[in-house]
Amino acid sequence: MTSASTPEPDATGPGTATESGGPHAGAREWLGLAVLALPAMLIVMDMTVLHLAVPHLSADLGPTGNELLWITDIYGFLVAGFLITMGNLGDRIGRRKLLLAGAGAFAAASVLAAYSSSPETLITARALLGLAGATLMPSTLSLLRVMFLDERQRTIAISAWMMCFTVGASIGPLVGGVVLEHYWWGSVFLIGVPVMALLLVLGPVLLPEYKSPSAGKLDLASSVLSLAAVLPVVYGIKQLTRDGLGVLPVLALLVGVAAGVVFLRRQRTLEDPFIDLELFHEARFRVSLGALATLSFVMFGINLFIVQSLQLVHGLSPLEAGLWSLPGSLGGVAGATAAIAALRWVRPAYVMAAVLALAALGALLVALAGRDFALLVTGLAVMSTGIAPALNLGTDMVVGSAPPERAGAASAVSETSNEFGGALGLAVLGSIGTAVYRAQVEENAPAELPASAAEPAQDTLAKALSAAQELPGALAGRLADTAREAFTSGLTVIALVAALLVAVSAVLVGTMLRHVRPNDGNDGNDGIDDQGEREPAAPDRTDAATRAG
Repeated sequence: MTSASTPEPDATGPGTATESGGPHAGAREWLGLAVLALPAMLIVMDMTVLHLAVPHLSADLGPTGNELLWITDIYGFLVAGFLITMGNLGDRIGRRKLLLAGAGAFAAASVLAAYSSSPETLITARALLGLAGATLMPSTLSLLRVMFLDERQRTIAISAWMMCFTVGASIGPLVGGVVLEHYWWGSVFLIGVPVMALLLVLGPVLLPEYKSPSAGKLDLASSVLSLAAVLPVVYGIKQLTRDGLGVLPVLALLVGVAAGVVFLRRQRTLEDPFIDLELFHEARFRVSLGALATLSFVMFGINLFIVQSLQLVHGLSPLEAGLWSLPGSLGGVAGATAAIAALRWVRPAYVMAAVLALAALGALLVALAGRDFALLVTGLAVMSTGIAPALNLGTDMVVGSAPPERAGAASAVSETSNEFGGALGLAVLGSIGTAVYRAQVEENAPAELPASAAEPAQDTLAKALSAAQELPGALAGRLADTAREAFTSGLTVIALVAALLVAVSAVLVGTMLRHVRPNDGNDGNDGIDDQGEREPAAPDRTDAATRAG
């Protein structure tokens, strides 16, 4: 398929050939890596900083609970829906060209989001951000494969690129907290504007262009079908969780499932499919991919509630909430470093199962915390320490399970799974938490609460606290306490769901992938695991370099 073919760049880096089969990258390539790290870091920051701004934009724009969920999750939905489409498009018009076009669109949509005056405008801006964001990830990874032809250097470059996601998650809450401490909620979207401007200035100078001359025809029907499969299913789940069984959400689910079936069947008939279904025959690929989707589902779904809890339940400022999230982010960096070191002696499945178990323990601590601040922060730190290395290991196993000619396809599917899992987590876990909150408020709200305050109180915690400010002292305190308890109950439920899902993933990874052997880079096993299956060989970089030259 197109994305799996060996790259044939229009320009390559300088240097002499090495044992790894390609020329050494020079200063231009390493500076280009720094430029490509910017959008990678920004994508995850854009997800995390928004969570800190939710209480402020809720007070300013007054979105309904459903609108608030669309504000937070439509970005991830459209990124997931268009990742593979944009990856195929980049093969045809040029990766650098697509990257720079996406950077300009991302900056423009960020300005629109920052100055949105209604929930509808903000949802539209977030959708445009998702479309633009879908151009960034596949373009950056594809360009790295072109720029670093030496195998060892390419490994270092891709590892550094992946670490930027962890760094972005680490500094996102802190940067967002600092910005919100001094400016209005829209300022969090403007963080990305100078980053994209720098990419637009330096990209044409430091990044090579890349086109695949063997790319087939872009199948627009597959792009439409992928969206038709994703969006109705998510909508149906959201509505079922919010309003219960109904004709419209059930119909949406059926439409989404039907579109998904048609999409998969179409991929089997295409000469250049969007997704190569043969990749799923490999156990390492499908099990690791499932674990990645689960982690993203849990991470983004629970993080939104935790950040709101820190601010609206425990009364922290955005800056204070960002600072208290920092131990978890630092733990994630430490956990990823330790996991990489352990891989020299311990089987990958066991290392990944161990960090998944640690993440499940952290989610359980969050569930047990209630309104105990210290236990909540501890649970967040433990959970993050496990999730970050699990994401890194899972991505490595997904890409490593594919043969060299399909590594690009494996990367695209991995990225799509992560984005879709995160977006679905925001929708499903967010809807579950919201449903628990509303049920608790409706049941426990003060009987004498006026209708003008009862309706907004049942919508979101931010609206409940705002309504309480208009009530007499004693009644205001009772409403605020009831709403905070209800929100904490919602967090408890979704944390329990998260702990169960991650624990199941740990068991599946540890048992189904236990035969994959550790690799210290010089074990002499010739890529053979304990079951006698040959692991993918390293790509012939000499041949790639020859064709490129």
